[in-house]
Amino acid sequence: MNLEGGCSCGAIRYKLTESPLRVHACHCRDCQRVTGSGFVINIWIEKQFVERTGAIPKSFTLKGGTGKDHEVFFCDRCGTYVWSRYQAAPGGDALFVRAGTLDNPDAVTPDVHIFTRSKLPWLRLPQRVLAFETAYKIDDVWPAASKERLRRNLAGDS
Repeated sequence: MNLEGGCSCGAIRYKLTESPLRVHACHCRDCQRVTGSGFVINIWIEKQFVERTGAIPKSFTLKGGTGKDHEVFFCDRCGTYVWSRYQAAPGGDALFVRAGTLDNPDAVTPDVHIFTRSKLPWLRLPQRVLAFETAYKIDDVWPAASKERLRRNLAGDS
């Protein structure tokens, strides 16, 4: 996988050098607020597979949909949120890259929709899509290859 993207003004650029562990569409109120939209599409990937060039993103911390800290990273020139780090997410040093910042955002499709309890009522999810009212258990949802990568990350074998 070789996906590239960046902020709106081009000061921050990045390349993903590995496939995502998972791609989430998150419908929590926090994601709605910070994106100004009905949901966000996050690419869950290890930080080591995100090659950034250009400006260093600024960050601040807020409470995520789980109630735990959620650090958001953005361009201090144009304000574009490029990724997040969720304290509640297992897997070591993982980033949640905003799929909307990809040069080709239709290159990824959500594997799962989460926090649908706060999904906007006019939004219809695709038929047969994995969807959860809150979070989910990784063992129940992730494919074996992603679970093995996560296991290696937690063990420090990456």
